[in-house]
Amino acid sequence: MSASVLLERDGGVAVLTLNRPDRLNSFSTEMTTRLKGILDELERDPTCRSILLTGAGRGFCAGQDLSERSVAPGGAGPRVDVGQSIETRFNPLVRKLRAMPKPTVVAVNGVAAGAGANIALQGDIVLAAKSARFIQSFVKIGLLPDCGGTWSLTHLLGEARAKALAMLAEPLSAEQAAQWGLIWKAVDDADLMTEARKLATQLAAQSTGALAAIKQAIHAAATRTMDAALDHERDAQRELGYSDDFAEGVAAFMEKRPPNFGKR
Repeated sequence: MSASVLLERDGGVAVLTLNRPDRLNSFSTEMTTRLKGILDELERDPTCRSILLTGAGRGFCAGQDLSERSVAPGGAGPRVDVGQSIETRFNPLVRKLRAMPKPTVVAVNGVAAGAGANIALQGDIVLAAKSARFIQSFVKIGLLPDCGGTWSLTHLLGEARAKALAMLAEPLSAEQAAQWGLIWKAVDDADLMTEARKLATQLAAQSTGALAAIKQAIHAAATRTMDAALDHERDAQRELGYSDDFAEGVAAFMEKRPPNFGKR
């Protein structure tokens, strides 16, 4: 039986592939547990300098595998505590991706629906094939967006678009998602993985300390005043200024050569 999440090493890049293509990579309990466990390992691994997440087959992820939340026809029978699975499985995964100090690229290779769409949006840089679609499908089964969806949609798109996407559950094309600022870029299907690997390799060659600091500062910007942001930039810049990466970066600039971050 194939692993539900595949891990491939490509230099400093760790490539993770959601691998339940027969179920459009829908999240089983085992898959979310395995994905979180791999991310925990990669966070501690100094040889991993960037992460690339994608899906196997014709879709990125169709969301939660509803066969694990089955209820009796007609509403009879016991109810399922959906909040419990959110608390124990999905929220820890979202928090891990959000706080991951290694830069994360997500390559959306097909449909990204429900939890699959909102997990994808936790990437630092999200690319999507032009054939991909993002669908907030929760309302169709009587739920609201989870996995940070209400937060991400509102902060990235604004209240009007967030409410319409969540309430209507209409598919959003990759090109429209890029135009609206939901993702970084939509690319031709044939070029998706080449572009994604190129980005992940580029990030792996940068200063991981600087990238982590950038990520943290931008995430906090929505709730900070300008004065608080200025103070944070001062403090973070002070810490980075004492780092080996800063010394190497300046030396490389003066010597007109590419810096060798993390390789000294």
